[in-house]
Amino acid sequence: MHAVKSRGTEIVQHSGDMSRQIGPSHRLADALSLPIPTTGDIMTLTHVGEEPLSQPAGSIVIPNFNGARHLPTCLNSLRRQTFRDFETLVIDNGSSDGSLKLLLEGYPEVRVIQRRSNRSFFSGAVNEGIRRAKGDIIVLLNNDTETEPDWLEELLKALGADKMTGIAASKMLLFDRRDVLNSAGDFYGLDGMPGNRGVWERDLGQYDESTDVFGACAGAAAYRRSMLEAIGMFDEDFVGYCEDVDVNFRARLAGYRVVFAPKARVYHRLSATGSGPLASYLCGRNFINVIIKDMPGELLLRHWRRILVGQLRYTRRSLLHLREPAARAWLRGQMAGLLGLPRMLAKRRAIQTSRKISIRQLESVLSG
Repeated sequence: MHAVKSRGTEIVQHSGDMSRQIGPSHRLADALSLPIPTTGDIMTLTHVGEEPLSQPAGSIVIPNFNGARHLPTCLNSLRRQTFRDFETLVIDNGSSDGSLKLLLEGYPEVRVIQRRSNRSFFSGAVNEGIRRAKGDIIVLLNNDTETEPDWLEELLKALGADKMTGIAASKMLLFDRRDVLNSAGDFYGLDGMPGNRGVWERDLGQYDESTDVFGACAGAAAYRRSMLEAIGMFDEDFVGYCEDVDVNFRARLAGYRVVFAPKARVYHRLSATGSGPLASYLCGRNFINVIIKDMPGELLLRHWRRILVGQLRYTRRSLLHLREPAARAWLRGQMAGLLGLPRMLAKRRAIQTSRKISIRQLESVLSG
């Protein structure tokens, strides 16, 4: 365990003075920057226990909303990590299930940031965690996960010392069927459809090699702070779902590598803390947001038919199941994506003018 010291209990209103604000004034990051919450939106709970090193190597950021039933499994697994030079931050989105009491009484090593609501539940929470984090490596982790003891060590080892390796993806497996894959890194299709490599496959060693992938699932991934300073943080307009696809795409456009770390194993309770009509709405909308915001014009012109067919396939499927709330939510999401075109086009300009990767290089990492 790293050096610690005791401290007393205090609750302080957020005043905008973050411990290490993200980023210098890069043009792209500025164009994509999100407003810091106003005074009173955030409260920091600092409680008796262990204070992390002033400059840990890594910061694990865990968003939480009414996840008290999941947090002990997640946090206890972090206590067993072989790599110890890290801090843990839980960003609570106004939970009412006793999450804060659990954290205050049982996990003194955790820094707790309390948000007053679940607005922008994933993107807003992780951005607040990133602003507060002290490490040069930001590790995002879902609260409904359990990590292997060497997970963090292997994840950071995969990220390595190369500053242009910006993201490392974990091998995510199902919590209740630990030989079945959830994600071996993420892919993105030329039809504008994102997905998880290996999802639902039995883990038989077919994804045991470290390799470059398009992106990482933010449920268990490491991000180099310097990369986030350059490309901007998670887009709070996405709220949740595909916000990690957007970051992956922007990282790739800026010339960063994304690596898959097969030995960084984590078990995930699939959709334990988010699913249903809201998830369908956000996916329906954000699939379109990513296309408009991140897909270079040359690829849009080259593959527009495939992109259109991909969207219409989901529209047709939703219309065939119109009685189901999730299907109706997907259609509302698609409509919201179309209505939100001006907002995404405004963000697109900064991203595309700052692109450092060639179309040929980008196309090589997208799925045909």
